[in-house]
Amino acid sequence: MRKNILISAAVMLFATLAFSCKEKVQPVSERIKQIWQPRLVVQGSTTVFSRGGQNNVEQGYSSYRLNLSSAPNVTLTEVDGTSFSGTYVVNDAGTTLTLSGLNPQPTGTDGTLVYTISSFEGEELKLTLNGNYTKTGGTSNTYTLVSN
Repeated sequence: MRKNILISAAVMLFATLAFSCKEKVQPVSERIKQIWQPRLVVQGSTTVFSRGGQNNVEQGYSSYRLNLSSAPNVTLTEVDGTSFSGTYVVNDAGTTLTLSGLNPQPTGTDGTLVYTISSFEGEELKLTLNGNYTKTGGTSNTYTLVSN
């Protein structure tokens, strides 16, 4: 009887340990450290770029890059090929990405771009630029990015 209790306790302990050890997920601030390129770009309510698409309104997005690989430094290469360098930070909640001190300053900004992180699943990051962007005709822009 005592042997059965010890075996049962050992099995329960092993099962508890085996099923309670979950893989620790890195915070967004760590997972975001990559070079990102667009899979889908929506300006206002219009899809202007879809990776691999033949009828893209904005073909230039094929060269768009958001390089976050060397934290806290950022390089943003826009649709027209202009590059901006500065720094970035992800808030503690992992819901906001702020690019600041961008040089030269993107049109209509003070050198700061703030994005809401809508989703971050696997290797796909969805960002929405807070406010309207003068450079794209005053539209609200959503970028679905994939790691390069």
